[in-house]
Amino acid sequence: MKLLRTVKILLLCCLSLPAFSHAGTVLRLAYAENSQPVKDALRFLGDQIEEKTHGDIKVMYFPDGQLGGERELVELTQVGVVDITKVSSGLMESFSPMYGVFSLPYLFADRDEYYKVMDNPDVMTPVYQSTQAQGFIGIGWYDSGARNFYMSKAPVRSIDDLKGKKIRVMQSDTAIRTLKLLGASPIAMGQAEVYTSLQQGILDGAENNEFALTIARHGEVARFYTYDMHTRIPDILLMSSLTLEKLTAEQQRIVNEAIKASIEFEKAAWDAEIEKTKQQAVKDFNVEFFEIDIKPFQQAVQPIYADLKSRPVLDNLYQKIQAAKH
Repeated sequence: MKLLRTVKILLLCCLSLPAFSHAGTVLRLAYAENSQPVKDALRFLGDQIEEKTHGDIKVMYFPDGQLGGERELVELTQVGVVDITKVSSGLMESFSPMYGVFSLPYLFADRDEYYKVMDNPDVMTPVYQSTQAQGFIGIGWYDSGARNFYMSKAPVRSIDDLKGKKIRVMQSDTAIRTLKLLGASPIAMGQAEVYTSLQQGILDGAENNEFALTIARHGEVARFYTYDMHTRIPDILLMSSLTLEKLTAEQQRIVNEAIKASIEFEKAAWDAEIEKTKQQAVKDFNVEFFEIDIKPFQQAVQPIYADLKSRPVLDNLYQKIQAAKH
């Protein structure tokens, strides 16, 4: 029912649009709550598309969850009501097992390895195409930083500090198993519930990048942020297969060029915005940041990698990633 209501609202919005020329195309780009670098990159993407097509393609924005959360946006993209959306690859694991590779803990040693893999078409094209039969494909990615632990009562200084702690994770089998191997008690829940759950003691902590401290104001109720960098889970740009079929070959080429440019734009904006966010978290919420030895964490999650052989699709992709790093 919620999806049908959303479709009706969007259709009414589209009917109220001014008419473009007979050759004009409107791409509806929707996204949920996001960090500023991602918002700016999505705006840059639309500007590039409009500029390079000389206005033949216009981009209409539905920002900040106007059409629902990320799962709803994927569903709207499947049926062609939304043309382009951006969601976490953590969510995408439930649509294609291949996306689960990015939830593997400590997969990337640093950001350079991460970028090298994500920009490699031999690695990413099969992943992007893996949802084609479901009505949409991946068309690009954005950096979403490293996910780290932040706690309400005391910092994580060693792996022992996670034992028995109730930590929010995304709805991802891999993320849940990772937390269990680290000794924590993972609780999968939507992002919108995390603040209240931390405030009321339902959760002891959560894991996310630094923007959660300020954008979602989690720094008010969990001010101990520890860098263990257990995952680097990218954001994924999706396009409806129905939309792709309607674009000419030249329009597809231009959209692809615009996507590549927006990826580079977002990379450049990420670091500066993270530093501002950390300063804001310290100033507004007295957040403390901690660096730790992550080797015990890495050792604890090795059973996940030992079990990859029983998941040949994921193991094959993992081996590709290992080769692409070097």
